[in-house]
Amino acid sequence: MREIVLDTETTGLDPASGHRIVEIGAVEVLNQAPTGKTFHVLINPERGVPEDAVRVHGHTAALLRDKPVFAGIVDALAAFVADAQIVIHNAEFDVRFLNSELERLGRDPIDPSRVVDTLTLARRRHPGQPNNLDALCDRYRIDRSRRVRHGALLDAEILVEVYCELTGGRQRSLSLESAFAATGPIIALTSAVAARTIRPPSIRAGEAAAHAEHVKTLGEGAIWLRYGLVTA
Repeated sequence: MREIVLDTETTGLDPASGHRIVEIGAVEVLNQAPTGKTFHVLINPERGVPEDAVRVHGHTAALLRDKPVFAGIVDALAAFVADAQIVIHNAEFDVRFLNSELERLGRDPIDPSRVVDTLTLARRRHPGQPNNLDALCDRYRIDRSRRVRHGALLDAEILVEVYCELTGGRQRSLSLESAFAATGPIIALTSAVAARTIRPPSIRAGEAAAHAEHVKTLGEGAIWLRYGLVTA
């Protein structure tokens, strides 16, 4: 199944108050394994960026001034996402912002049925515990040392690993990899054994006779007789 793990950065907390998206990062995942395809863009929010938001993601109004506006990237984003399921941490926040931007352009909103919220998954699996992205990384021993500041693409890449842990995808992937890795050598070994010329036993005739005499003393139930390894 094709999925898009996505994250946004914004100028504030509420699009209804005029806040806008400044960054989108997305990672393509196929059967819960990253394909290497990503989507990343900085966006001119067409407004100022409060200092509180800059402290979170580092994107100032001056930095974003020459970047495309949302209308300039929406077609590329839609093409990248296509009909995939969308995976987001705390999806309600990001989807509200995305739908606000889409509404400005007269486009259809994101269908909620297409969205998987990893925060909801985490709360079900770890009730009563911290379930923000940093806490989940620590819980699952996922490296977050690069996450000095929030960044949409970096957070999406980290979320891929978290999502795999929450859904058991990493364990399934490792099992399949082990199975596939074993298949080749086993087939090769079987072929090599079949092709090898079987060497005759190196036991001498006198030793064989002495062994046969010894087996006779073991009785009719001796394993050597049962499998025809020695003729009584």
